[in-house]
Amino acid sequence: MGGIGVDHAFLALERELAVFLRRARASSGELAREVHPDLESAAYGLLMRLEDAGEQRATDLAAYIGVGKATMSRQLRALEGLGLVTRAPDPADGRAFLVQLTDEGRARFRRVRGARRARYARRLAAWERSEVAELARLLHRLNSTQEADEPGQASRAERDQ
Repeated sequence: MGGIGVDHAFLALERELAVFLRRARASSGELAREVHPDLESAAYGLLMRLEDAGEQRATDLAAYIGVGKATMSRQLRALEGLGLVTRAPDPADGRAFLVQLTDEGRARFRRVRGARRARYARRLAAWERSEVAELARLLHRLNSTQEADEPGQASRAERDQ
């Protein structure tokens, strides 16, 4: 048998990440529907960003999420239609708009996010706090490495400032 040998550690990683990502995608859809029955699963991340960072320009949101302007515009129109976000002129630049959560959007998102955090706490209740912290640290490292490899994407540290 020629070629590159199989590294069982990387095979195990690939397998576990595939399971994790499949469950995360399903969970994202469930979370979105809990916020609003007509909410697309991809839009949950937009709500999270707006809750965490406050009002943003659509172009900044698109760059953060990693989608084009047209996709962002479509998602924001849908969120506006559901009453979850609003857009207002940017006082610093009359050509631009700032997007922010509505009171209803914030309340719905916080309720769902709180329930999600409670589920994490229940699922990991038997873990040591140091294990949870180590998992978070390793996932952060994996995400940072992946972001550094993606051309044209700002690093998380740059985006979160």
